[in-house]
Amino acid sequence: MSGLFQDDPADNDQSVPAPEGPGLFGDTLPVALPEPVHATAYRVLARKYRPTTFDDLIGQETMVRTLRNAFAVGRVAHAFMLTGVRGVGKTTTARIIARALNCVGPDGTGAPTADPCGVCGNCVAILAEREPDVFEMDAASRTGVDDVREIIEVSRSRPMKIRTKVFIIDEIHMLSKAAFNALLKTLEEPPPHVKFVFATTELRKVPITVLSRCQSFSLRRVRVSELQQHFGRIAQKEQVTIEAAALEQIARAADGSVRDGLSILDQAIAQAEGTITGDQVADMLGLADREAVFELLEAVMSGKPAAALAVTDRAYERGADHGTLLQDLLELLHTVTRLKSIPGLRHSQDLPEAERTRGAELADRLSVPVLARAWQMLLKGVGEVETAPDRRAAAEMVLIRLCHVADMPTPGDLIRRLTSGASASQAPSVPSGGGGGGVRAVANGAAVAEAAPDPGPRLSTFRDIVAFVGERKEAMLHAHLLHSVHLVRFAPPVIELRPETDAPRDLASRLAALLTDATGTRWTIAMSAAGGEATIAEQGNAADSARKTAAADHPLVRAILAAFPGARIDTVHDKTTDAYGLPAAATLPAPDMPEFAPPDAEYFDEDPMEIDL
Repeated sequence: MSGLFQDDPADNDQSVPAPEGPGLFGDTLPVALPEPVHATAYRVLARKYRPTTFDDLIGQETMVRTLRNAFAVGRVAHAFMLTGVRGVGKTTTARIIARALNCVGPDGTGAPTADPCGVCGNCVAILAEREPDVFEMDAASRTGVDDVREIIEVSRSRPMKIRTKVFIIDEIHMLSKAAFNALLKTLEEPPPHVKFVFATTELRKVPITVLSRCQSFSLRRVRVSELQQHFGRIAQKEQVTIEAAALEQIARAADGSVRDGLSILDQAIAQAEGTITGDQVADMLGLADREAVFELLEAVMSGKPAAALAVTDRAYERGADHGTLLQDLLELLHTVTRLKSIPGLRHSQDLPEAERTRGAELADRLSVPVLARAWQMLLKGVGEVETAPDRRAAAEMVLIRLCHVADMPTPGDLIRRLTSGASASQAPSVPSGGGGGGVRAVANGAAVAEAAPDPGPRLSTFRDIVAFVGERKEAMLHAHLLHSVHLVRFAPPVIELRPETDAPRDLASRLAALLTDATGTRWTIAMSAAGGEATIAEQGNAADSARKTAAADHPLVRAILAAFPGARIDTVHDKTTDAYGLPAAATLPAPDMPEFAPPDAEYFDEDPMEIDL
């Protein structure tokens, strides 16, 4: 007999009979979907291969050695400051320190160790980020003093399960000034069961009062060669085939950051079908192929704009950004300059094979001034590309400029060519007899230098004497000679002066000693009561007044003063005057110039005066 919710037991057919008419959902019944299968969430490579011990950290040997020694002798500091660029392992190191402080070993009796077991309850809980006594705080989002006060309050109680409470504060430089001040006292005298581990990418923004209470470790950028080997090992574990060129591209793009490199490797694995090639990675990142960068540098340094632009066209078709292309060129230029300056780098394993061979060839061919000039032009060009409305056009203009200066001599070479050519072509003949002239040195039949005896200072007028005193940095004596003495007689080596009342009493002795020392001739400075000339300052003022009067009488100046009421003549610059505003001493005409102009010369009125209104 069939039950209420069950068919006849004798009837083994469990199928539902078809309805005679249309159902609620139409002619056909809905098909029951199978139960969904929950797939395991994918863990990115940066998390899957995050280091769990000090031995897993790459490129941080100095820090690891110091921490190992500290744990070995039981001298573990109460606060650590870890600094470095993103992705080098700051937070990872902080978590390893937390496990090292709280590991109890597989048997539960172990002490703090630099090699946490990873299997004890404390290690497992901290590794899974579910240990309540290991606090992680992001100071970028919790910057206030209340957040720090919460940490201080929690630090007073003893840990519930583990040995030591560990406070990990990331990006600590983002804390406010009040938050830093609130942390200082606890940081200086923390409870014995508390440790602090801080991480920052901006160490300069952390107050010195906080730094002085911490042991600081600078995590360095990981070398390209180390990153390349590390990524190669991970690719092998992931059973992925990847070319060495692709690994090098990823390692370079990582810029010293392990996490950045693993993210790029993850992306390359996801997009590739089969072997990951260097071209695929370059396309993915929008980079120029390294071979293309070498070709571009060789074309630019050879002065071949057509070849250079052909390289950029091919890179553009592949999706490479022109700004990135110039930056790659700038980086290669820097590498070549280093190879030029430090020949030992040609045998360094930190550089790829291409840079050790082709880069060394370029370094042998190019001089340091040429490399420096190209660096300056490229550095400016990168900035131009970033601000230009058309990045491609701006980059091409930079490369064309570089091509056209490739074969130009440097300023130093140009000066040497000009001076050597002038000395060879303008050298006068050497007299055969003895005489009092200079001595000319001759090498390979060409005159290269002439050593003339030092004639000493030119002291043919009293103004020359005053100027010479000014050149010797005798400021007070120079001022008195300008304003406080009147020239009575000038007959070298005798000078007769009339001093003003404000002139110092030792003026004559000081001036005589200075001139005697400079010329080797004994000078006599006599003081007189005669009137003498006006002081040099008075003469300069009178000359300046005369120039202003002459300028004011000029028709053009009168018109300007009339057009602009209130305008006045401030200064008149005369190129024919000396530093004191007086006419310069007359010079003899050059021997190859006629004394007078030819009769048919065209009249030309040139006024050497410049007027400031």
